[in-house]
Amino acid sequence: MHDYYVYIMTNKSRTLYTGVTSDLERRVYEHKHKLVPGFTSKYNINMLAWYDAFSDVGDAIEWEKRIKGWLRSKKIALVESKNPSWENLSDGWYGSGDSSLRSE
Repeated sequence: MHDYYVYIMTNKSRTLYTGVTSDLERRVYEHKHKLVPGFTSKYNINMLAWYDAFSDVGDAIEWEKRIKGWLRSKKIALVESKNPSWENLSDGWYGSGDSSLRSE
């Protein structure tokens, strides 16, 4: 079974970015290290705030599009339903001491 992920990333000022990927760890790494030019590198979006896994890529893409259409307040409520303290869910994924929020 192949997993697909819908995720929300943020920064210190809580700018939100919603995406979909088949490799969450790789994609978060790309965002954290600004390997792909665009919105997330421009606004220093480097913290994983929320994610969910799907077995069907169509379901993941549909959910991503749905979230992108939501008001900001609803996106914040989604993050806080699973991550009320806005912890960086990817802390520790890439070795000890890797926390983009502390290194800014």
